[in-house]
Amino acid sequence: MSHGQASRRALYIGGLDTAVNETTLRAAFLPYGPIQHIDIPMDYQAGTHKGFAFLEFVDADDASEAIYNMDGAELFGKALTVNVAQAEKMTLGSNKAVWSSEEWFKEQVGAKDEEERSQQEKGKERDAEMLKEKKPVG
Repeated sequence: MSHGQASRRALYIGGLDTAVNETTLRAAFLPYGPIQHIDIPMDYQAGTHKGFAFLEFVDADDASEAIYNMDGAELFGKALTVNVAQAEKMTLGSNKAVWSSEEWFKEQVGAKDEEERSQQEKGKERDAEMLKEKKPVG
């Protein structure tokens, strides 16, 4: 099996309703053939997924069959976009790390926001005091 073949097995599925999860996605696409991997990037801030997923079939023929039948099909009343995933979007291992670290980073930032806000307030007060002491020039 060539590399071109491998990339054609991986689908990008967009337009997902918030109700869609890995189970419903698997159920919708399983009729086309065995599924190797499903990845639904989460938006942890919003507590939902980001509205798209990557789904990899075991066989490229199954993937093209799924595109043919599912692109524009409705799932939970929303039309799906189904096409071959771009190679750079779908390097499974590395992509996962990027998303999880990005989300991890956001969570860390969220925790620090409160601290920083109170620090900034103190800083502004200090600046205001210093400005008062310096007489405006001009």
